[in-house]
Amino acid sequence: MRLLYTFCCVALAVLMTAGCAKQPSGQGGAGADGESAQAAKDIVETLAGDERFATLVKAVEAAGMVEVLKGAGPFTVFAPTNDAFQKLPAGRLDELLKPENQEKLKDLVGLHVVAQNLTGQEIDQLEPETPIQSYSAEFLNVKKEGGKVTVNGANVVEADIMAENGVIHAIDAVLTPPQ
Repeated sequence: MRLLYTFCCVALAVLMTAGCAKQPSGQGGAGADGESAQAAKDIVETLAGDERFATLVKAVEAAGMVEVLKGAGPFTVFAPTNDAFQKLPAGRLDELLKPENQEKLKDLVGLHVVAQNLTGQEIDQLEPETPIQSYSAEFLNVKKEGGKVTVNGANVVEADIMAENGVIHAIDAVLTPPQ
């Protein structure tokens, strides 16, 4: 039932934001030419093309979320780096990657995905303490203080990695669902 509710929420959010998603303004780190080449890939291809996200790509695959993140979007992915996954308690990732834990892994990966395009500029314009619903139906607290952006306490270490179906923000911690 929760999966059906989550799917309906995501589908509604995608439909509501599809007509109002903004195009990248060209102010990302790569510049106009590099950004165009980068944006020709979807979220999964963009993550897979950056070694810093190898562990996240493995988790996306094991969670069965490749097709979701290859979809039309738009999506925002708060992408934990490999270093972020190394901060998890010993054995936690290996346990989650087991086939019998696919739903738990899907909840964890889904917590990092938002069904709307949130560039750094759009995050700057958010009202303080605005909750944003993740793919796993949990709410994220994305905020900016003193030029620093955090999501549920994790620091955004690189913003606005553009993909054709959304945007990726590298973060320094793995977000975990509430227990």
